[in-house]
Amino acid sequence: MRRNITGFSNPTVKFLRSLREKKLRRREGCFLAEGLRLLTDARESGRLPETLVMAEGREAHPLLDTLEQAVLDAGGEVIETSEDILAKITGKENPQAVCGVFREFDTSLAGVDRHAAPIWLVAQAMRDPGNLGTMLRTADAVGAGGLILLDDCVDPFSVEAVRASMGAIFTQKLAVARWEEFLPWLSGGDGQLVAASLREAVPYRGAPYAAPCFIMVGNESRGLPEEYELACDLRVTMPMKGRADSLNAAVAAAVLAYEVLATLEG
Repeated sequence: MRRNITGFSNPTVKFLRSLREKKLRRREGCFLAEGLRLLTDARESGRLPETLVMAEGREAHPLLDTLEQAVLDAGGEVIETSEDILAKITGKENPQAVCGVFREFDTSLAGVDRHAAPIWLVAQAMRDPGNLGTMLRTADAVGAGGLILLDDCVDPFSVEAVRASMGAIFTQKLAVARWEEFLPWLSGGDGQLVAASLREAVPYRGAPYAAPCFIMVGNESRGLPEEYELACDLRVTMPMKGRADSLNAAVAAAVLAYEVLATLEG
């Protein structure tokens, strides 16, 4: 179905704007994603928006034509509106020419196949959507299976986190769990839990990594709780040559992920 929206007070515009708020996102079970590249990554990963919103007067693009037709063929809705209304929906002064409404994914641990990939990333109490998006991009880059979020993390379906993932939210398995749920799940099968630590740690270079390897990082300001570190199968340390005493959580995950990748492929 196609239709045109011209008014800011239109109920659909209000609904789309509401998806920028976590409470309403959870209630509706939907989230917003913006930009042709991101939506194309979604389509190529087998996920289509239920609603596609496009700016009037946009430049023609074959990928957008393909996306539009795919949404219509799947029984979705295509809406055309002004750039001003699109900016109101996305919360950006200079919005992309297209955004989409997607149904939230299954984020249960039960949906995770630990043997689907040799590497998995795990983030505990991560609060910054940019870091979350970066970890999803890192997971995609190293061929990981996905990202498991533990405890009270930032909402992975927030507009900021989805944008920061640059499409990786559609290519990576995403799971959300409490520590009390995750640890028994991990212990119930194969899996090596690894974290950067100073507690009885070995150098991260040349450490005995094993697949499937779950690389865990903690909260940006507090790091991992001691209990979590002690539960790891392997604790590694990375050298800090300057005055800084720690790395950004997402950067630490990337450094470890590439070292694990090199070890497992070597």
